[in-house]
Amino acid sequence: MTSRDWFTSPADATERLGATGYLADPATATTAYLAGALEKPLLVEGPAGVGKTELAKAVARASGADLVRLQCYEGLDEARALYEWNYKKQLLAIQATQAARAEGSGSWEDTHGEIFTEDFLLTRPLLTAIRREQPTVLLIDEVDKTDVEVEGLLLEVLSDFQVTIPELGTVSAVRRPFVVLTSNATRELSEAVKRRCLYLHLDYPDAEREREIVTSQVPDLDAEVAGQLVATVGRLRELELKKAPSIAESVDWARTLIALEIGELDEKAIADTLGVVLKHASDHDRAVKELRLRR
Repeated sequence: MTSRDWFTSPADATERLGATGYLADPATATTAYLAGALEKPLLVEGPAGVGKTELAKAVARASGADLVRLQCYEGLDEARALYEWNYKKQLLAIQATQAARAEGSGSWEDTHGEIFTEDFLLTRPLLTAIRREQPTVLLIDEVDKTDVEVEGLLLEVLSDFQVTIPELGTVSAVRRPFVVLTSNATRELSEAVKRRCLYLHLDYPDAEREREIVTSQVPDLDAEVAGQLVATVGRLRELELKKAPSIAESVDWARTLIALEIGELDEKAIADTLGVVLKHASDHDRAVKELRLRR
């Protein structure tokens, strides 16, 4: 898959992402197209639940590519992101060599050369994506949750699409993956990382766009109820909550209303199903108070 095979134009990106169920606005479609055309990583930033991760999945579905995901977290290191050596297997090989040396054959130099080979290498997401010959979308999810030092591991991958393994040399991408990094902006990423990426900021959609998303995912939802749901979600997001409802939770709420055969999102229906969109007790209390709901 060449760079042109991801998307041929912003319009093509809009159409093909839409066919997977992802409704991209013009900025998203244009940036997704450019990420493939320019072969540059795409940094998608915004609050949790606005479709950042789903964009990478949609690109994979739209292009028929495989998705390789690196889920970032505090404490992530090179062994979990890039590669590590299979120490247990190496130890067994060393023990076998020692036994052979005791019998007068084999040497440590031979063993050293043999245990640092492909047979003993355990690839992790970054190296896996670099080495794949098939079309691949590499998702580096929630990169802002890692330590700053981890960003250094990413620079070689993001700039040159290669990984250096001291014992084996430099492994360069045969086929460059489509790279998507997501960030909830809990901390500022380094300028070095940002400089290597295209940038897209996603926010909660406006009411009309969210209504389109909800009805596309839950086509059986009554149009009037969909409007009530989107309006209520919008009101909830205006409150000072620990976790505002995501788009995915809006869709879950719509499916809940279908499952319960609720034909009107009145105060009772909201109060009865609020747990679908709010996951903290304090958020429940604030919503009940601000929306004047009856428990």
